[in-house]
Order: sequence, then C-alpha cells, then structure tokens
Amino acid sequence: MPQQERKAIHFGAGNIGRGFIGPLLVGSGYHVVFADVNKDVIAQLNDQDSYDVLVLDEEDEQHETISGVSGVVSTSDDVLRAFADPAVDLVTTAVGPAILEKIADTIARGLHARREADAGPLNIIACENMVNQTSTLRKYVFAALEEEDKSWVKENVGFANCSVDRIVPPFDPKDGGSALDVGVEGFYEWVVDEDALHRTPLDVRLKGIRLTGDLQAYIERKLFTLNCGHAITAYLGFLKGYGTIDEAIRDDGIRETVRSALLNEGGAALRRRHKFDENEYGQYVEKTLDRFANPKLKDDIVRVGRQPLRKLEKGDRLLGPAHMAREYGLPIDNLAKGIAAAFLYDVPDDKQSVELQKKVKQDGIEKATAEITGFAEGSEEHRKILDAYAALRVSSTRRKYS
Repeated sequence: MPQQERKAIHFGAGNIGRGFIGPLLVGSGYHVVFADVNKDVIAQLNDQDSYDVLVLDEEDEQHETISGVSGVVSTSDDVLRAFADPAVDLVTTAVGPAILEKIADTIARGLHARREADAGPLNIIACENMVNQTSTLRKYVFAALEEEDKSWVKENVGFANCSVDRIVPPFDPKDGGSALDVGVEGFYEWVVDEDALHRTPLDVRLKGIRLTGDLQAYIERKLFTLNCGHAITAYLGFLKGYGTIDEAIRDDGIRETVRSALLNEGGAALRRRHKFDENEYGQYVEKTLDRFANPKLKDDIVRVGRQPLRKLEKGDRLLGPAHMAREYGLPIDNLAKGIAAAFLYDVPDDKQSVELQKKVKQDGIEKATAEITGFAEGSEEHRKILDAYAALRVSSTRRKYS
C-alpha cells in the first residue's frame, strides 16, 4: 500500500489534536480522520480539508498548512466505518484524561467492526497528559468489548503508552485565518513505548516520534521537569499577581526557585535513577525555562495552575520529585516552596481550589499538608512545607479572581 494511502483516526479535534498530533501524523504520510463530538468543527474540517498551525517561536513565527484531513462525528456510525477501513493502521487520542472512559465504548465497537471486516491489525496510542494513559484506555476498552472480540484484540491491537510534550495554549481564532487554526510552540517531543506496539505489515513510521524501550525514564523526566516547573511557576506567579507564565518566569526570584528545584532537587534524583547525562539534563532544564519565557504563548497562570489537588497527587509533578529527592537524601527546599504555593492557590471558580481551601480551613494546614503530601506531621519535609507556606502567605500580593 503506498504511504500516502495510510490513514489514522484521531479522537479529539481540539487544539492539541489539530496543533500537535494531527500535524505529525500528516507529516508522516497519513490522512487523518478526526473524530469529535463537536459537529461544527467536524463539518468545517470536511469543508476546508486544511487549516494552519502557527508556530509561536519568540524569534520567528511560522505558518504550516495541514491538509489531507477529514472528520467524523464520534457518536455516529461513520467512526465505525473508519475503523473497518483496511487503510487505517493507527488510532490516537487527545481528549483529556476524564474523557478516555467515555470514548472507550466507541473504540470497542470500532474494533468489533474492524474484526468483522477482517481489516487487519492496528496500534492505539493515547496522548493525554498523564502517566500510563494508553494502559488506562486499554482497561476501559476491554471492559466494553464483547467476549468474542477480546482474543482478537489481544492478538491484533497494540496499546502503547507514551510521553507527549508540547505547549499548546488557548488560541484566539482572530489570530488566524480560520476558526480551525491553532497556535503552538516550536518545541515538541513524542516518545512511545516501542515494546507495546503491534508490528503491523505497514509498521509504525512516524515523523518526529521517538521509540524507546525505557519509556518510564522519559515520562518521569517530562513530569518532574516540564510539568513540575510549569506548576511551580504558576503557583508562585499567582501569589505575586502575574497573569501569564512568561511574566512569572521572568521574575528572577521565581526563575531561580524553579531552576534550583529542577536542577538540584528533583532533577538530581532523576539523574541518579535514570542515569541522565548531567550536562544534557542541565541543557534540558534551561530549554524548559526558555520555553516558559516565550511571550507569544500567552500561557495563562490560572490555566496552568488549575486543578491543584490533581497536581498534588502522590507521584505527580510536585510530590513525585519531592519524594524521589528524599529517597536519595537530596534537599527539597525549593520543591517545598512550590508545594506550599499550591496550597495557597485560591481561585473561586476552580472546584479543586475551592475543595483544597475548604480542607485547609476545616482541618488546619498541618493536618491537610500531612494527609495530602504523605509527609508525616513533625517530619523535616512537613516542616519545610509549613515554613514556606507561612512565609508565602505573608508576602503574597496575589490577584483576586472570581
């Protein structure tokens, strides 16, 4: 089959789908069939057959036209017919963690249609910003599969976890020529677990993708560096009244806190665990800080800081590197400051922020900190977070949001 005839189904026609995953698939020779519940977006994709991606680099803004795309409404039978097309050998998603379970039934019915049509094997890669996103989707899909389909899926469908990294901020349609146009940063990284892929006759050939047998190292590097730094910048920036991430990271105090947390605390633990080269990792951190400073991204602090309880989950971007650092006997002073700032993130229209503030008020900061962080009351780590909390609370000039 000629490469240009290959097709991929991508669930989620939002900014990440159109700005990140879709362009990489098109660049790899795929015709991309976007599946989404938004009928207006799907109709526009089918009418236009193309849209522009604006690469928002600080020094050189570029336009890239993405063509060879179409759309199907994900609640219609059209998506099942797409699954039954032998030209399709890849399914990707970018719908958000909470929506994976909701699309699992559609994917299960699509795989049934594919088995019935004898359309051959394929791979599924979920690209949500979470750990083990495809394994999570696989669990939901298998729960929705008919018994007669399960053995076929096990033999013919690969479910590969991945690590995705590209800042895709909200984009004002007025900045483009079409409502489908989207703005993204120039940097991107898409790393996929090659051991979990099903080697179809067509194989997996994706431009810009990195296949690895050690995905966990890349997942933790991204989560404990980019996501950790992003969160600390947002929470400290919020307390100082900044509106966007680039404004916050240009504050010398915030930048030094973030750099120290990434280089000397969580990052030092990462280098020990995964044997990252010290110089290369240092360059990765500096590149990350420069990405945050890009004013063209207009990355809003309340967008990055939203859902603080999720970001304070054990193993996630703040507590994950803090616990890892303590395992290696490393300091966590700057990570503790970022964690404390998250406890002070008070945004009335953010449900998790409201829940967190209610917990602190009812239980007290000492108990709430111990329960959420896993650091026992009276421990050195617990004390560092409380000390930082007290200092930040006094010095805060945070903007009031409603």
